[in-house]
Amino acid sequence: MTDRSDSVPADVDDRQAMERILGRPLSQTWPTGALAPGTRVTVVRDRDRDRDRDRDRDWDGPWQVEFPGTIDAMGAPVPNEHAQALSGELLYWVTFDAPQYDSNGDGPYRKAQVWGRYLRTEPEPAA
Repeated sequence: MTDRSDSVPADVDDRQAMERILGRPLSQTWPTGALAPGTRVTVVRDRDRDRDRDRDRDWDGPWQVEFPGTIDAMGAPVPNEHAQALSGELLYWVTFDAPQYDSNGDGPYRKAQVWGRYLRTEPEPAA
């Protein structure tokens, strides 16, 4: 499937666009122990809301709802260097099954880089 009429796959377009924005190539070196490309996940709301007393009580996470997606091979997971990241937390590219809006109402997005804490793996379907 393509997003453009000239037969360039959407994942190639996405990777090239992100590399232009970042000013560097996306890593293709997959970290040991990271979720594999193609892994089915559910993007979840904030799991720690009730345990973290320092957080804004209105914060439910970066997305409006929980929804399914797939770990995308566009770029390998990278360490999350945000000040509030958990130790060893990775950022994953996730393609959503359906476009989604973030908690600010921006979107719809069909793919995004998601913090590892907001991903729950789904069991493999029974054969």
